[in-house]
Amino acid sequence: MTSAEVAALDVPILLVPVGSFEQHGPHLPLDTDTLIAVQLASVAQRRLDIDSMIGPAITVSASGEHHGFPGTLSIGTDTTAAVLVEIVRSADWARGVVFVNGHGGNADALARAHEVFAHEERHVLVWSPTASADDDVHAGRTETSVIAHLFPDAVDWERVAAGNTAPISDLMSPMRVGGVRAVSESGVLGDPTGASAELGARIFTRWCDDLVNAVATWSELR
Repeated sequence: MTSAEVAALDVPILLVPVGSFEQHGPHLPLDTDTLIAVQLASVAQRRLDIDSMIGPAITVSASGEHHGFPGTLSIGTDTTAAVLVEIVRSADWARGVVFVNGHGGNADALARAHEVFAHEERHVLVWSPTASADDDVHAGRTETSVIAHLFPDAVDWERVAAGNTAPISDLMSPMRVGGVRAVSESGVLGDPTGASAELGARIFTRWCDDLVNAVATWSELR
């Protein structure tokens, strides 16, 4: 789009996918979270009956917990939070900003940024997928299924193997000290062996429905 095309919209909402660039086990691409966030934002834009546009995805974010795995890049929590804040401040032409987050490790950065948005009275929605009881944490059945649904050729099925399947509550303490590497040599937290594109379609639809409903409700507040 050109600036003139954006100006012609009726004060649009800006959707910003927030991903990461980090290891997702031996079988999923490094940009898994970004791929999912972009697709979620795209579906939401098509389904919402409001003027909106999709901004560039944040592709490197807070991934310090994945240090030690080849390919991982991170700008840390403080920098990620600062990037989110400055994006919103610069988007004064928009009716509001929706961050569509695909990476759980961004939770602290998003929370810090949201404190600034509240203080500055900015209209911002921070959305992340809500986990169900059947979802696992990282590069397991959940993410593998969703990627299999969205990008079938992106899954290396020959390398799919179970990682650490313990509850995340049991893993947080050692991860705070040594990161994901301390609890999973492969980087997988969960079991992707039961993943399928069919399951991924159901999970992705659930996420899309939740995102669309959240944005629709939020947009009516202003």
